[in-house]
Amino acid sequence: MDLILIQNFINQALAEDVGDGDHTSLATIPAEAQGKAKLLVKEAGVLAGVELALQIFTTVDAGLKVDVLLKDGTHIQPGDIVLYVEGRAQSILKAERLVLNCMQRMSGIATKTNQIVQLVKNSGVKLLDTRKTTPGMRYLEKWAVRIGGGVNHRFGLYDMILIKDNHVDYAGGIKQAIKEARQYLISHNRKLQIEIEVRNLKELQEVIEEGGADRILLDNFSISDLKEAVKLVNKRFITEASGGITLENIAEYATTGVDYISSGALTHSVKSLDLSLKAVS
Repeated sequence: MDLILIQNFINQALAEDVGDGDHTSLATIPAEAQGKAKLLVKEAGVLAGVELALQIFTTVDAGLKVDVLLKDGTHIQPGDIVLYVEGRAQSILKAERLVLNCMQRMSGIATKTNQIVQLVKNSGVKLLDTRKTTPGMRYLEKWAVRIGGGVNHRFGLYDMILIKDNHVDYAGGIKQAIKEARQYLISHNRKLQIEIEVRNLKELQEVIEEGGADRILLDNFSISDLKEAVKLVNKRFITEASGGITLENIAEYATTGVDYISSGALTHSVKSLDLSLKAVS
């Protein structure tokens, strides 16, 4: 956990939500009132965000006491209790919505990721996420992917060179794009992996001839073409498949011999898991 990044996120999220004060709680609950609440599971799935919740509670009020019963990665069922939190009632209510928003979103992603991981678990294929994330929440969403059993792809534009179709078209072709990328790394003294997207077997052959890449992204290939592509690559490059891959066909795609399958659906179109925080009398 990147504590600096997490703390910055929590501070910004609390500022957005609390503003100049939680006036409902300030108006109705005495400052010295103590309370206890439980975080209740209302839907089956994979739990994520517990470690983040602890940081949120501590940030809101270091005097809050949290008793964690279930850890990140636990398979949960309706009625399960994740944790108890006890202390100033105003503080519990101030933290409530941020804790739930984050945990529900992260648990939804972890659940979806784990569902897909189970479909390909015997193939040796690793499931990757993408940059199709919620602005400001990328770190949390990619954290949830890992909790669900997936693998993180690049975090942003800064930690890998990924030459996609538009880059190729603007650069003047596959070979020119790879040459320019390699020269850029040399002239800027950077050590980054180079991945290049190809749209068909002809473009793949150009990459093989040029060399200089670490990974090839095989985009929107049919299963038969993907098998042919993996055979042509012959383990000289890491291979990644993406595009047109669904829950219904991912198991078959995983049999092609490709190293990775990436899916934006892990983060961009996930249903949050139903959790709630309820007062305990």
